[in-house]
Formats: sequence, C-alpha cells, structure tokens
Amino acid sequence: MKSRPSISKKPTKTDLRRLYISESKSIREVAEILGCSKDMVYRTLKEYRITRRSNACRSKLRKYKLITLEKGIQEKGFRGFAAELGVHENTLRHYLNTMNTPKSAFPY
Repeated sequence: MKSRPSISKKPTKTDLRRLYISESKSIREVAEILGCSKDMVYRTLKEYRITRRSNACRSKLRKYKLITLEKGIQEKGFRGFAAELGVHENTLRHYLNTMNTPKSAFPY
C-alpha cells in the first residue's frame, strides 16, 4: 500500500542536523521552523538515519541563553541562581558542563 504524497517540502539533512542535533530543538520545533509537519520531520530523520533522542524530560535550562546563565551565576552564585530558576544546583552545573563552558569561567 502506497502512502499519500507529502504536501510540505522535505527538510534537508543539513537543516535537520543543525536544528535537531546542534541546537537540540524538538521535532515539533523543527517542524514549525521549517514549515512542515512533525510527521514529515520524523520520517525524514528516519530516512537520513539520524537517531532520535529519548523521550526523557529535557532540561528547563535550554530555554535560557548561556550568557544569561553565566551572568545570573556571577551575581547570585550557583545555589542562589539555581533556586531562582527552580532547578537543583547540580543540574545547573551539569548543564553548563554539557554546554562546553570553559572551566575557568566558574570556580566549581
């Protein structure tokens, strides 16, 4: 049984790698940015053999720019700023480590 032809244009592999992998956008966010359906993004990820991330809860911190986090930590410290953001201090530290923040930027 053949599937229906797609109405929206197919995302390029470069766009998917940039948005989904490099920028860690969700499938819905990628679809919205590229102007196609989330199903099209899912199928194209599968076609290009780009592995999907798990459905585990993603960090609240990703909505903040790195410079904002750094400034908040400098002003209030890890513990104070983490409390303000509603995350644990270690979550904030781990997030910064995964974002490749230079070790000299924060004394932890």
